Amino acid sequence: MKDPQCKKCIRINEKLFLKGEKCYSAKCPLARKASSRTFKKRGSKHARKGLSEYGLQVREKQKIKLIYGIEERQISNYVKEVKRKKGDDRSAKLYEFLEMRLDNVVFRLGFFDSRKKARQVVSHNHIMINNRPVNIPSYRVKIGVIISIRPQSLSKGIFKDLDIKIKKYNPPAWIKLEKDKKTGEIVGTPLLSADPGVGQSLNSIIEFYSR
Repeated sequence: MKDPQCKKCIRINEKLFLKGEKCYSAKCPLARKASSRTFKKRGSKHARKGLSEYGLQVREKQKIKLIYGIEERQISNYVKEVKRKKGDDRSAKLYEFLEMRLDNVVFRLGFFDSRKKARQVVSHNHIMINNRPVNIPSYRVKIGVIISIRPQSLSKGIFKDLDIKIKKYNPPAWIKLEKDKKTGEIVGTPLLSADPGVGQSLNSIIEFYSR
């Protein structure tokens, strides 16, 4: 039986990196796609049928929801907020909103290999912002804040291999990671240009909600 997270990637027919290390290994179902008769038949069927512009927009919206682990209401509210900001690059601003979520920041710090795990850790009150516990995954961090792990949580099993995980890890440029202290500081703004694969998806999402 395939993992539920893997089924999401199969349904989108694209790697969404929802399972951490498994997504980079030969165990990933999509890694075996080329030699699978089922996938070949499914792929050729979709290639003949094609998708409408609306269908593509829905697909890209679903993809972003799965990647960031957010609900329809949340992404709809993000787009509404983006559209109120005149003069800004809407796709870039939407990307900033998604990346500055606390659960995503914990993931980007390299503390965990999937956003799902990072989201669970935040929800269980293991993460602090400026030395104050915050258990809201969607909390939007700001430049200058310090993200850390609650001292009493460091002895828990979920953090036992953290030193090994972050030893060779390099976070994105907008996060400063203090590996010895296991803390991160937001020093800039996430740039969509650093993640070009997401740009078209965000454009499609904004177009979807502008209909």
